[in-house]
Amino acid sequence: MKRVFIDLSHTIEDGLVTYKGLPAPVICDYLSREKSREIYEPGTEFQIARIDMVANTGTYLDCPFHRYKDGKDLAQIEIECFTDLEGIVIRADHRQNRAVDESYFHGKEVRAKAVLVHTGWDVHWNSESYFENHPYLTEDAAEYLLRHGARLVGIDSMNIDNTARKSRPVHSVLLAAGILIVEHLCNLDQLPDEGFTFTAIPPKFKGVGTFPVRAMAKLASVLL
Repeated sequence: MKRVFIDLSHTIEDGLVTYKGLPAPVICDYLSREKSREIYEPGTEFQIARIDMVANTGTYLDCPFHRYKDGKDLAQIEIECFTDLEGIVIRADHRQNRAVDESYFHGKEVRAKAVLVHTGWDVHWNSESYFENHPYLTEDAAEYLLRHGARLVGIDSMNIDNTARKSRPVHSVLLAAGILIVEHLCNLDQLPDEGFTFTAIPPKFKGVGTFPVRAMAKLASVLL
């Protein structure tokens, strides 16, 4: 038997633009290997990186504090809320429709699951096209997922809401109910519709509502 893991997160690198208008991360040496040779004995060297970035970088998780002042922050979210969740993939090809409404979820068992919306938009990652006319969930989809007990909702798009408008109803509905959100996923085409678990763990920061994650799926064991 072998466990199969699928990486669902984008690589964060120096200068990456995740969301237009937000600064790109600056990733550099705080202590370079060359400088470390002045500190340690010959043959011993280290590198310590310095990272300056906003929390909304790469593939990231939103918790209630991101939207609501009194909502739980990353340090208050129980680890089981984003670890080894039973997952389901909803196929919603962006070439057919940008607006993913509640009809896409009809007949799907989403209760207590990580619901991952596969639109295929990740093919535009790190390009100008990624920011324009991206797919998103509608408010009625968010209400449906709330009523039917989804635990976490993810999407492989720039935003789970329609950024052509100033309102953010999907964030508002889901985060008010404690339903976590993961945006900028990738590789959802490599997952089966069901039969996997989803994990996306951020650091345990107090007073922070969003942070990058290493999102992954673990598929059921397979015989070699």
